[in-house]
Amino acid sequence: MQFTSKGSLIASALAAIGASVCCVGPLMLLALGIGGAWVSRLTAMEPYRPIFIGLTLLFLGLAFRKLYSASQVCLPGTPCAGPRTRSRQWFVFWLVAVVLLGLLAVPWLAPLFY
Repeated sequence: MQFTSKGSLIASALAAIGASVCCVGPLMLLALGIGGAWVSRLTAMEPYRPIFIGLTLLFLGLAFRKLYSASQVCLPGTPCAGPRTRSRQWFVFWLVAVVLLGLLAVPWLAPLFY
């Protein structure tokens, strides 16, 4: 299966959201003042967290490999041939990677906030 760097970033973002839904969801609801006994049921995804973390890191690795080690063939006149395109791709990759790794770190950082 061939992944594009954009597809890998999207897949890693979805996996990171899945990995952090057990912790970020209740924290966000409590921060908004929404509470109740049903909020504790949002932790049902906790057993699957290691799987989602692994998928996140896998897809980030695929995007990194596609962006840095695979050579892109661009025909002159296409959008990918522009000089700023590559730097934008690097910027977006690192921005997404930092946000996703921050989402994955929420369970370790959450005790600092409550």
